[in-house]
Amino acid sequence: MPKLPLTLACWNYDRTRPLMDGRVQPDGIDLDLRVMRPREAFPRMLEKREFHVSEMSLASYTSLIGQGNCPFVAIPVALSKIFRHDCIYVRPGANIRTPQDLRGKRVGTTQYGSTGLVFIKGMLAHDHGVAPDDIHWFIGGLDTPTQPPLLPLTLPQSVKIDFLGEGKTLEAMMAAGELDALFSLYIPESFLRGEPHIVRLFENPKAVAQDYYRRTKIFPIMHTVVIRKDVHHANPWVAKSLYAAFCAARDIATEGLYDTDALHLTLPFLIDHVEETWRVFGTDFWSYGLEPNRPTLAAVGQYVHEQHLSPRPVKPEEIFPPTVI
Repeated sequence: MPKLPLTLACWNYDRTRPLMDGRVQPDGIDLDLRVMRPREAFPRMLEKREFHVSEMSLASYTSLIGQGNCPFVAIPVALSKIFRHDCIYVRPGANIRTPQDLRGKRVGTTQYGSTGLVFIKGMLAHDHGVAPDDIHWFIGGLDTPTQPPLLPLTLPQSVKIDFLGEGKTLEAMMAAGELDALFSLYIPESFLRGEPHIVRLFENPKAVAQDYYRRTKIFPIMHTVVIRKDVHHANPWVAKSLYAAFCAARDIATEGLYDTDALHLTLPFLIDHVEETWRVFGTDFWSYGLEPNRPTLAAVGQYVHEQHLSPRPVKPEEIFPPTVI
């Protein structure tokens, strides 16, 4: 019986590379893998449904579920997980020493509804009592014109947002003192250069993130994997096959992190990081599936509603339906 040809768009991560080089092959599927950055794959999938399967912003997908018009179904794969405490930059002259000092401040960011920003805003609201409505938002590009929102924004008047005009960039506004803070998922060039007008809010973001995880059990998931509903309805077995393949590819990547047979200059440092990760998160630190990620999924389902990206909260079982696999 011939295999089902399917296109998959995702980035070249260590946990997807075994799918790319053929070490792992999903049962019954002839996978045409398109390697591309998330910033390219997301709009092409959201706007044109261009691929059968794609890496996808978790917040965008969750918002679509809440809005009742989601054309995808997700398998419980977390291609990207990352804490975002180190993404909050402030201008020393703005008198922002604690998260609470962000109230009433001018904050720049590139995408109000991106998953990273959804988790930052959720953390500020629930950990520090700073709601999105307490901030004056400026949306634009870091050093180039910004991309349009992945999903159209329909926000109440209580959310104060200005979109940058032509020729304006967030980095330039920060340097000119026109912004008090910058929430950036990419490290700003001015910060990398060590310029004095931009510093991180949290001096030790790693320690803050570890404390956050110990208290909340939230390990923010940025990207999942979605299947077009028409593909899923016609071939419901595909989800189980893909999930098993992604799990096998993930296992190859994580097992290689602790390969003491491999001779590599960075190996002693890598082993230290792996053992620290195990102490904080346990050995299943890059877990897939619904139950291990329930606190994170419950959080994002609540946050998209609180931040006016969904008309209602979204339950974890709606994000990763157990019946799919």
